[in-house]
Amino acid sequence: MLATAGCNQSNSTVTPVRQGEEQVSPPSLVGTGEKEVGLSDRNSLTSGSSSQSRPIEVVTTFLPMYWFTKAVAGNLVRVEVLLPPGTEVHEYQATPKDVQAIAQADVLVKNGLGLEEFLENTIKNARNTQLKQIEASRGIKALQEISPVVEVADKADRDHKHEHSAGNPHVWLDPILAIKQVENIRDGLIAADPRNKVTYQANATAYIQQLQALDREFQQRLQQYPNCTFVTFHDAYPYLAQRYQLKQVAVVQIPEDQLSPGDIQKTISTVKQYKVKALFGESGTDNKLLKNLSQDLKLNLSVLDSLESGPVDPQHYFTAMKANLQTLESACR
Repeated sequence: MLATAGCNQSNSTVTPVRQGEEQVSPPSLVGTGEKEVGLSDRNSLTSGSSSQSRPIEVVTTFLPMYWFTKAVAGNLVRVEVLLPPGTEVHEYQATPKDVQAIAQADVLVKNGLGLEEFLENTIKNARNTQLKQIEASRGIKALQEISPVVEVADKADRDHKHEHSAGNPHVWLDPILAIKQVENIRDGLIAADPRNKVTYQANATAYIQQLQALDREFQQRLQQYPNCTFVTFHDAYPYLAQRYQLKQVAVVQIPEDQLSPGDIQKTISTVKQYKVKALFGESGTDNKLLKNLSQDLKLNLSVLDSLESGPVDPQHYFTAMKANLQTLESACR
């Protein structure tokens, strides 16, 4: 399946972090070392002690929110993710297990900016009046459509595509905006669990320092390729492009099924029109058709990662982003 202007879909086999599973934390994080417990154990914890003596329970929506939250929380609290890594966020249908998780959680961490459309009814069905919600993108000014969107798809596919009515939600792909998200998560956890304020602050500081170093590396390595132009098949990279003076000049929406000869010709014409340096597809998608297009256009097809799939270690954010940096540097030469 090919990437469209919505969020990435992947065949990732990574299992979502659920109740009671062992989780990996960066070695720099501070934690209590307390054993994490499953939701089935929560009632026994609550009945045997006050709410202040048990760890708070945190639910995150999808993988980047899990990484950032786990980085701040360390081993103090149990953090879980609702969506299996690689799941299409826009098309996600909540399960009874999701409703139960939110019903029994103390805190919910979401990206916001209209990304998690499934949450409204899920939260309503959970009937958790004590739930505290953290919107990681709070205070971030969303970009609206900054690149022409070329629709190659037929009417049925156009009806299926996703609109970002609140602006583009992919802010986690900009390290500077990721810092803001980590700060929002830190402040939200402190408000929900003030007894562990010092630990949350220390963990957030350590992760933010890594994000700052990542930003410096992007700046240093990409500054020699100002205004490098590219076309993408997934509108996930405008924040990254704007931050580092790249130009995402068009987003081409292609059918999720096979391309017709007319579709191919329209795509070729579009890319030629913008005289771009590179085409960017995504990992976890069938890029055979895009590879054929790139050959016809005599352009390299490179893969960028929107970071919606991968392992649950919060350090994977940096591994994936550095791979993206290498891809951008090579494509823009």
